[in-house]
Amino acid sequence: MSHPNPARAGKSEETDHSESRMIRIFDTTLRDGEQSPGASMNLAEKLEVAQVLADMGVDIIEAGFPIASPGDFEAVKQIAQTVRGSTICGLARCNDKDIDAAWEAVKYAPSSRIHVFLATSAIHRQFKLRMSPDEIVERAVAGVKRAVSYCDDVEFSPEDACRTEYDFLCRVVEAAIDAGARTVNIPDTVGYATPGEIYDRFRMLQDRVPNIDKAVVSTHCHDDLGMAVANSLAAVAAGAGQIECTINGIGERAGNAALEEVVMAIQTRSDFYACETRIDSKRLVPASRLVSKTTGIQVQRNKAIVGRNAFAHESGIHQDGMLKERSTYEIMSPEEVGFSKTDLVLGKHSGRAALADRAKNLGFTLTGEQLQIVFEQFKVLADKKKEIYDGDIIALVQQQISGSVDEEWTLVDYVVTSGKSRDPYVELTLRCGDTEATECIELGDGPIDAAFWAVEKITGIEVVCKDFRVRSATLGRDAIGEVNLEVEHKGRTYRGVGVSTDSVESTILAMLNAINRIISEKSPTQNDTHPNA
Repeated sequence: MSHPNPARAGKSEETDHSESRMIRIFDTTLRDGEQSPGASMNLAEKLEVAQVLADMGVDIIEAGFPIASPGDFEAVKQIAQTVRGSTICGLARCNDKDIDAAWEAVKYAPSSRIHVFLATSAIHRQFKLRMSPDEIVERAVAGVKRAVSYCDDVEFSPEDACRTEYDFLCRVVEAAIDAGARTVNIPDTVGYATPGEIYDRFRMLQDRVPNIDKAVVSTHCHDDLGMAVANSLAAVAAGAGQIECTINGIGERAGNAALEEVVMAIQTRSDFYACETRIDSKRLVPASRLVSKTTGIQVQRNKAIVGRNAFAHESGIHQDGMLKERSTYEIMSPEEVGFSKTDLVLGKHSGRAALADRAKNLGFTLTGEQLQIVFEQFKVLADKKKEIYDGDIIALVQQQISGSVDEEWTLVDYVVTSGKSRDPYVELTLRCGDTEATECIELGDGPIDAAFWAVEKITGIEVVCKDFRVRSATLGRDAIGEVNLEVEHKGRTYRGVGVSTDSVESTILAMLNAINRIISEKSPTQNDTHPNA
């Protein structure tokens, strides 16, 4: 039976909470998160996200599944070669080819890890693997030993552990630790468990696995029933020393435990959990925005910690309380997680240094080339708007970061006309290298549709628009309009993002961003394996 107050189970009332234990944060945004439909990232985007995770203080970055495709292998390899401050991890099934590929990808990192997994639940043994319990244990031990032959830091996951029988789970975990696993992860692969069940399972492992003290016990929870964060925290209360999570909770199906939520729960309720993490919480909002822009998956307004409404107060009673004492209705401050308390203004007379400083304060580190591009766009915007806000800067920076792709086609000029009683007309000029091409189109359901037709005609690339979203980056009639779209070309989906004070221009820029992605992609052979560990 679950202890009524699990964080204090087995502790005396005199427990000294000043001695907090450190919880490792294992981020799998680039692996499990990227398995979200439509959330694939290119190499430049993965490198950018990985660097942000390392800067934030993430202990382990699961950079990908190297055997899945040449592109995934190259991304993990380059992250291992360039990103410092975090352990770089590659995922592998318990077979030689997977493990060999994982090591070849992560071996360049100063601190590397191989994460091997094998399903253990009865339903997986019977229907997916068609293997006996003895065969499962033998395969798991062989996989761990091969990984250990390459790398001291090896993690083992019994996939679908939360639907695995207690006795067999104990047997597999003990065998994996004996084989050399320094971390054993207990995944709720299908998001089926409840917090009480998670707590009981983790306590059971602590009590029944004789060598459990030789490994860090980890939790990896999916959000199918909306309990991933609660389940992860229940595991911590039961003794887990590592949480596996993703930025914004993205991942397979309903996603994973959200990094920002578990981190702030531990930080805000340190009185209860008596533990801490290395995460710099002030970087949570910028990281959330970057991942949202990079993957095209929008963060809901009322999302905990990083949503636009997370620190918004409309009720008169709440506003009155906030004016008298912030803590009446806020258990965290917006500054703790990276929100700016006030929306500060830059203008057309501001220089490059001021822009770089503001971008840094907002959580972005720009290269010299990126800063120059953003500064040029900033100056153009400053001539159009009276005031430029933090939201405008964020939109410009994120377009540069998440939209980073070789610009084969660029926008030169456009003219559009439209009316209720006349067909839409667009005259569009694009540049490719040193050549400019102009197309006049009087076709479509409106100026946006006409612009789509013109871009297709000039570039010679036909696409089907699957999703089209427009949002305002800031307030006011002259606010930046941000367009995010998904298009399909030859059976594959590509994203595009564009920002401008003109929604038609935003659309054209987003369309060109997607077209350039299509052109630049080399279409490596994909493996149809989708691990859920």
